[in-house]
Amino acid sequence: QVQVVESGGGLVQAGGSLRLSCAASGSIFRINHMGWYRQAPGKQRELVAQITSGGITNYADSVKGRFTISRDNAKNAVYLQMNSLKPEDTAVYYCAANLLKSGSLIRVEYWGQGTQVTVSS
Repeated sequence: QVQVVESGGGLVQAGGSLRLSCAASGSIFRINHMGWYRQAPGKQRELVAQITSGGITNYADSVKGRFTISRDNAKNAVYLQMNSLKPEDTAVYYCAANLLKSGSLIRVEYWGQGTQVTVSS
């Protein structure tokens, strides 16, 4: 009923850029915060960036100054602009949306399917 759809992953050389997109759809009353996570093989999943409904952002130290998260509330969408990519950015990136479904008082976090980002040297 609620779907989170991601796109934009791919292969890029170090120093290049990618833009990830994520949109939530369905019976949604309100989306609170949205964020991007990533997980590389052998590493713990980590929060990359998040943004509240009011536009307040938070970034992992490793991506500050290089990544920018933004959202379009009218489209229930969140984006991650990734610049100056490094090989250590290689991971599966997941979009998450914390939201209230229509008619519910319970917040539920929905996740996208994940998209692979590979940065070559």
